[in-house]
Amino acid sequence: MLAFRLTPAAVAAAIATTVATVVAGVGLVLPATAQAQSEVFLCPGANGVPEYKNNGNTKGCRKLTLQESVTIPAPRQPAARSGSAPVSPGAAGGGAFPRIDSATQRTRDSERRGVLERELSDEEGKLAALKREYNNGEPERLGNERNYQKYLDRVAGLKEDIARSEANISAIRRELSALKE
Repeated sequence: MLAFRLTPAAVAAAIATTVATVVAGVGLVLPATAQAQSEVFLCPGANGVPEYKNNGNTKGCRKLTLQESVTIPAPRQPAARSGSAPVSPGAAGGGAFPRIDSATQRTRDSERRGVLERELSDEEGKLAALKREYNNGEPERLGNERNYQKYLDRVAGLKEDIARSEANISAIRRELSALKE
C-alpha cells in the first residue's frame, strides 16, 4: 500500500492551481467587466484550514495571482475528398456500421415481443395477488400486527405496490404497442 504525505505548501499550491483553473473557466463565461473584478484571496481559516474568498477583509488574507487560462482549439474535421459522396449526419459515426437483414430483425422483434408478453402476464398475476391481499383497503390483520400502526403501514405499502404494478403494466403495454408487427 502506498502512502503519500503532502506538505501544507504542496496542498496550498494544488488548491491554488485548482482555484485558478476554475476561476479562469468562469472567466471565459463572464463578461470582460466581471473578469477584471474577480479576485481570489487565500485566508487563514479555523483550525489552520485555508479558505478561499472573493474579498480580503479578514486579517491575514493575501491576494492570489492567477495564471491566464489556456484554450485549445477544436480539432479540424478532415476535408472532404474530391469525388467522394457527402457524408450524411446519421453516418458520421462511420460507414462500417453493420447492417442487419430484415429476417434477423424480425426474429429479434418476435423474441422481444415474447419477453414483453411474459413480463406482462407475470405483472398482471402479481397485480391480481396484491389486489386480493389488499381486499379493497381492508386486508386481514396479521398476527404480528398487534400495533395498529404496523397494520396501517402494511396497507399503505400494499396500496403503493398496486399503483407501481399498474404503472408497470401500462408501460409494458406501451412498449408492446410500439413494436412493429
